Amino acid sequence: MKGDGIENPVFEPPSPDLGRQRQASPTEVDASVPAAEEGPCGWGRCAPKALQLCNNPEGYLAAYSLLAIFQGIVVNGLINISISTIEKRYELNSSLTGLISASYDIAFCILSLFVSYFGERGHKPRWLAFSAFMLGLGSLIFSLPHFSSGKYQYGAKLEDTCQVPGASSANFTCNASTKSSLPNYLYVFILGQLLLGVGGTPLYTLGTAFIDDSVPKHKSSLYIGIGYAMSLLGPAIGYVLGGQLLNIYIDIQIPERQDTTYTKMDQDDPRWLGAWWIAFVACCFAIWLLIIPFSCFPKHLPGTAKIQAEKISETHNDGSEVLVERKNIGKSFKDFPMALLILLKNPVLMSLIIASSSEALVATGFATFLPKFIENQFGKTSSFSATLGGLVLIPAAALGQIISGILVSKCKLDCKSIIKFMIGTCSVALLLNTVFLFAKCGNEPFAGVSETYNGTGMLYNLTAPCNANCGCLRSVYYPVCGRDEIQYFSPCFAGCSSHLFNNMKKMYHNCSCIGRPKREDDSEDFLFEAVPGKCPTRCKFLPLFLTFFFFTVVFTFMAVTPTTVAILRCVPDKQRSFALGVQSVFLRLLGTIPGPILFGVAIDNSCSLWDIDECNAKGACWVYDNERMAYLLMGISAACKIITIIFVVMAVYLYKPPPASAALSQKDSEMVSSV
Repeated sequence: MKGDGIENPVFEPPSPDLGRQRQASPTEVDASVPAAEEGPCGWGRCAPKALQLCNNPEGYLAAYSLLAIFQGIVVNGLINISISTIEKRYELNSSLTGLISASYDIAFCILSLFVSYFGERGHKPRWLAFSAFMLGLGSLIFSLPHFSSGKYQYGAKLEDTCQVPGASSANFTCNASTKSSLPNYLYVFILGQLLLGVGGTPLYTLGTAFIDDSVPKHKSSLYIGIGYAMSLLGPAIGYVLGGQLLNIYIDIQIPERQDTTYTKMDQDDPRWLGAWWIAFVACCFAIWLLIIPFSCFPKHLPGTAKIQAEKISETHNDGSEVLVERKNIGKSFKDFPMALLILLKNPVLMSLIIASSSEALVATGFATFLPKFIENQFGKTSSFSATLGGLVLIPAAALGQIISGILVSKCKLDCKSIIKFMIGTCSVALLLNTVFLFAKCGNEPFAGVSETYNGTGMLYNLTAPCNANCGCLRSVYYPVCGRDEIQYFSPCFAGCSSHLFNNMKKMYHNCSCIGRPKREDDSEDFLFEAVPGKCPTRCKFLPLFLTFFFFTVVFTFMAVTPTTVAILRCVPDKQRSFALGVQSVFLRLLGTIPGPILFGVAIDNSCSLWDIDECNAKGACWVYDNERMAYLLMGISAACKIITIIFVVMAVYLYKPPPASAALSQKDSEMVSSV
């Protein structure tokens, strides 16, 4: 049946000499694979000619990129930006919302090995159609609490100025009289995240392996790099889209209330909650539309068998490829332990996985806490810091992956050269990481933390004689900057008893804790004693920090695509998807799950002032020691990058290419194909 069409040798029956046969005789293709596996694009007999224009690697890459973008929008964009709103709306603490965030990775870890193992020999595009269905369903489930929890009921606005004794009617108790049912929606959010994790699993295992199956070896890195770069657009779009929707009231229309205890809200009101749910519903239906293109792709794109036949094996020479072919490992579930053991015993694969996990720890840590770092180091608002963080991280990461994909593709690097390329990029990233040493900022003066109240009170105590009778709450953080260029925890702690609006800007007066201006000749020019917000920082290192950090991220992500390509090269062909599944598990267990936790512990360790409520319960940190924070984050980042370099160097020295006699050169292979 050699003249009946092109078949795919990856799915040939096992033979001890299959590795040699594949390179030596690319024209001899096993007939056991039905020709329909490289059939037209369509549904059975319905295969319109217009669809055949997409029946190629470029068409598949377009569909793959769209699904990766939407997955990034929902999982890494919308959920992250909606977490704080969900916390307030459903009365959840940060540990519970952290559980919501971790649920995606938990599902991914549990399913990744099984999906990648069974999907290797299956119909990969249909697995991605299943992925699109589950991602859409997870997005829809995640939005359901909004529709079943009723209208948002906001309470009276807390007064932020100093109140004379007896003026406030608020009585605080440590035991709530009634228990709300809103926290029970936690389980719905976890279910939504678990479904999103189920949907994301085939995308980055089987979907990536299908790209590698369908294109020549020297083009694989370029296609995978483009796909990974497109996936980074998702979080950027998610942050922008979600941020804009949070400017819309959660129930669309702000209710009018006659009760004097209620006041109409605006976006500056701390009780304001945005319409976090709209984007989840929209993304659900958009993702479901992608089921259509994935369901019409054939099991293998036209020309896959010829491409596979011309590829020269670069599997690490430890006997695993012959063992997999001889015993046909991977055909049934009983082979699962043996297949997993073969990969775990591959020293090159495990070195690359540990190296990529170390980099993932740093990447996810900074993705989570870079806005907080910018906010505290350089005195910017949280929204502006998040915008800056996104403008640095996402373009830099995408640029790094595209550049590395192009370089590996154009230079036609073999497996060992790709690993050496990774050593260079990681080393440059380590050197650039020293930006934390010289682009850090000290703390601005803060009353009750680093400064006393005009010589009264004590450090690390917000209460002083000037505000002792104001009844201030430490749980209401609303920083103001005094005319003495000192920051205060709130207008109440600054002793301000009144305020007025000047050109729509709020200004505080009669502040008993605020001293005279630093410059005596300016005392008459001040129309206020305090204004909302932190005092302007005198640190000018922000542009320098952002520039160096941008290139640090570029060189860090220049190792991502080469790592994936090297993993696909150093394992037996029939275990490529499974190898990506194993990598995904280790990435999450050693990288993306502990990364934010480790960075969070380091940042908490640099806290100077904690939120202590009326019940003496410890809450969030209000003020950080900037220099300590910078040193801790640089230490973690540098340590992880050193670990990465060590294991990549180990991979270079441990890698054993197949014997030269086992395969023809690429030139000889092309000559045989042309004949």
